[in-house]
Amino acid sequence: LVWLLVLSLAWLGPALGSEEEDGEVAAEEEEEEEEEDEDEVLSDELREEDGILVLHEHNFARALSEHRLLLVEFYAPWCGHCQRLAPAFAQAAATLRNMSSPAQLGKVDATARVALAGEFGITSYPTLKLFRNGNRTHPLAYTGRMDAEGIVHWLQRRVGPSATLLQDADTAAAFVSSQDLVVIGFFKDLGGEAAQVFYEVASEVVDMPFGVAEAAELFQAYGLSADTVCLFKKFDEGRTDFPVDPARGLAAAELTQLLRVHSLELVMEFTNETSDRIFSAKIPHHMLLFLNKSSSAQLTLRDGFRAAASTFRGKVLFVVVDVTGYGADVLPFFGLTPADAPTLRLVKMENNRKYRMDQDAFLDTAIRTFVQAVLDGKVKPHLMSAEPPEGWDTRPVKVLVGKTFEQVAFDETKNVFVKFYAPWCSHCQAMAAAWEELGERYKDHEDIVIAELDATANELENITIKGFPTLHYFPAGPGRKMVEYKSARDVETFSKFLENGGTLPEEPPVVSEDPLPEGQGPPPA
Repeated sequence: LVWLLVLSLAWLGPALGSEEEDGEVAAEEEEEEEEEDEDEVLSDELREEDGILVLHEHNFARALSEHRLLLVEFYAPWCGHCQRLAPAFAQAAATLRNMSSPAQLGKVDATARVALAGEFGITSYPTLKLFRNGNRTHPLAYTGRMDAEGIVHWLQRRVGPSATLLQDADTAAAFVSSQDLVVIGFFKDLGGEAAQVFYEVASEVVDMPFGVAEAAELFQAYGLSADTVCLFKKFDEGRTDFPVDPARGLAAAELTQLLRVHSLELVMEFTNETSDRIFSAKIPHHMLLFLNKSSSAQLTLRDGFRAAASTFRGKVLFVVVDVTGYGADVLPFFGLTPADAPTLRLVKMENNRKYRMDQDAFLDTAIRTFVQAVLDGKVKPHLMSAEPPEGWDTRPVKVLVGKTFEQVAFDETKNVFVKFYAPWCSHCQAMAAAWEELGERYKDHEDIVIAELDATANELENITIKGFPTLHYFPAGPGRKMVEYKSARDVETFSKFLENGGTLPEEPPVVSEDPLPEGQGPPPA
């Protein structure tokens, strides 16, 4: 989702973005093959680089036998995400060693050690898997943040108990006051099913401290009579209770989502420190107030914004973005400049659709009405479009924008081949010359149009671009048909596709695309 992507990278999040980041697709392996040293002799000796075990088929079993907890990164030397992870992975290894942690880090070059990569089903880079107690057949997928602190926290939750046992009122009170945000599970039977689910959630949600209590005096001290999970926070309402349903019990996914939602402030300010929490909550809509924090008049607009927020908790996340501060780099994503502040936008995370008021109104009643109308499907999305460049339709490759796309792509007298690209995309840059040559080849054909559209600056109502480059063929005739092209990106194959009316005579090979992974995205425009 482009909104999530831009927020996680272009909003200057951590080096590798949020918890949900995918790696680069493994199909790029074909682009750069690492040559093996023919004289290399491999043994089961365990060698380290930067405190990280260098693993291969011959020493992997020994590493598992010697380390109770082994977190292994499967990487590709050419992978940009892997290169950015490398210093954080080394820093995490050093931190774990200084803590005398039993957890150890290792790495496997999956492009060279193809047997190991195949054994563990590696399809993207980097992929991290945790091997416990020598078990080779059921590794645990890494779900933490891709930075040193996140790696360490995630592993430490698996070294010892995931929740602290609170035995009396004094220890419970000290635990509650120890941090701005803590979670305590009150269970009358710590061996029961609900308590076990709580421990499971505690091992995954590593950015909150978890405690457990079963003493009757603690139930009484906190006004509880039945099993309950309590979230204590030093902001907003101070405490939120989640009673355990006696019939349904406790569901890990549901509890995790409730904790994510209610651990956020009612209105978040987007900063480097809050970005991970904003995205990991996975709230389906974001309502954004863009303002200039240096303007006292604009700062007062937060009052109405906050008053509207409580109505939509869990459905819509309200976020304040400083257009002259941390959020300045995302303004092009919305087609905004600092001069446009103050203004409001609502983003539907599922499909990256953006909505705006006909005229900005900042009273809480107006904001509530607008948000509810969007949720009810009564507001059409606002689609960005650049202005058509001069001579856009006289070039061999027609330069389309949102405003001109419909008239060109769905011209019933033309077969239109469109490249949807991003200026920053390396694959798009690599095929640019071939696309220009294709345009030259067909510039005099009356019924064939070669075109391109910058999908980062233009949005289309019924077409969602999920990767770059994406190539779509719009055949002549009625019906608004569209065919996605997924074959080789060279002029001859393009021509064969066009000459055959939008098909190839044989099944085309699958070609890797630049992914738009959940939690990653383009750099600022």
